[in-house]
Amino acid sequence: MRRTPMELAAVASAAVPGLTPTAAAYEPDDAADFDSAVLLDAERKRWRVRAPRHLEASTRLETELQVLRAFSPAVRTELPFLLPTVAGTVRIGELTTFVYSHLAGRVASVEELVSGGTAVAKEIGTAMAAIHDLPIDLVQGADLPSYSANEFRQRKLNELDQAATTGKIPAALLRRWEHALEDVSLWRFNPSVVHGDLHEDNILMDQSRLIAVTGWTDLRVGDPADDFAWLTAVDHQDFVAAVQQSYAEARREVPDQHLQRRAALSAEFALAQWLVRGQAAGDAQMVAEAEQMLHTLESDIAQYGGQPISVEEPVVLIASGEGRTESDSADSDPDPDAGSDTASNSAKVTVDVIPEQPSASNPAADSGSSESIADNDAARDESAPTAQAAHTPSEDHAAEEQRHADDTDTTALQVVPPKQSV
Repeated sequence: MRRTPMELAAVASAAVPGLTPTAAAYEPDDAADFDSAVLLDAERKRWRVRAPRHLEASTRLETELQVLRAFSPAVRTELPFLLPTVAGTVRIGELTTFVYSHLAGRVASVEELVSGGTAVAKEIGTAMAAIHDLPIDLVQGADLPSYSANEFRQRKLNELDQAATTGKIPAALLRRWEHALEDVSLWRFNPSVVHGDLHEDNILMDQSRLIAVTGWTDLRVGDPADDFAWLTAVDHQDFVAAVQQSYAEARREVPDQHLQRRAALSAEFALAQWLVRGQAAGDAQMVAEAEQMLHTLESDIAQYGGQPISVEEPVVLIASGEGRTESDSADSDPDPDAGSDTASNSAKVTVDVIPEQPSASNPAADSGSSESIADNDAARDESAPTAQAAHTPSEDHAAEEQRHADDTDTTALQVVPPKQSV
């Protein structure tokens, strides 16, 4: 049951000795996880109270307390924005409610942020760069999660497997995400400190100035692209480009070239994570909402193509009138012996590797070439012995002309027998 602002005010009085709220109002927050309110005391001072709705949300708030304690005064003075300060806590059953000193500024919608133009974009980009340039020791010293690039990719693959077991993820999305996660060239980045839950609700603005960043429950060392995921839904590309430019200029190192692709993947994959959370919590409404958003995403990608999330998009091969997706990872080795039937049946022209000359002791060594190539190899004399005679210049010329034949039809592809010395 959701708690009212007045109920939260009573809880806050127990958390902060001497606090006497005189007014309370609802505060926007993650409705699935927290009940929040803004309080006003007798001295006209403002406070913020956050009460978790379940145990996992309470654990996140306790993690945030650990994070905020890790930000020493010296670190805070280096940041271009303010951080929350925990004024008190109170435990009710298994859940802990937190009261914070109120920060100036207000939450602005995406539309309001975009309307601020380049000035607001620069503020956001600079703030994100400051977060990502924080010393990694700050996170590791606080015993918070820390992942290398490969560990982070493997963690996502494990989450994908878990999401697939629900049976509620469209197959097209599972294939799309798996292809991106197996594309190792996409995951070559330098891990950095990551906010982990950055979006417009955790940014406090005062007109065009970014005053504070809140919501530090998911701080970790990982992929900086995760903090860009919320921007992939912004329709105004000029604004997004301005944020990216400001970010790149403010960072101490050059951002990797695939950051935006991984950000788009992170935004899409968040729907699957939301579904898994809903199912784990037994929240039928949350699961239904996630399913609807997943099917909407699948439809949008099918109709419009979606944002690129892989360095190399899957190759679609049409065989026997049916389509299939080739999802081999970018670093996998091609198999020269694979699928000669695919070469003959597919609408995609595939040139087989010219087989090496078989030895006299193994005359059947080149029998693995495709049937279409064997049928069209009229130049070969079936009664000829394994050790063939050397070609004449005229035969070489004819073979060269045949090799340059129109390759839009697989029947034009001939295997040129290798020359042999007499």
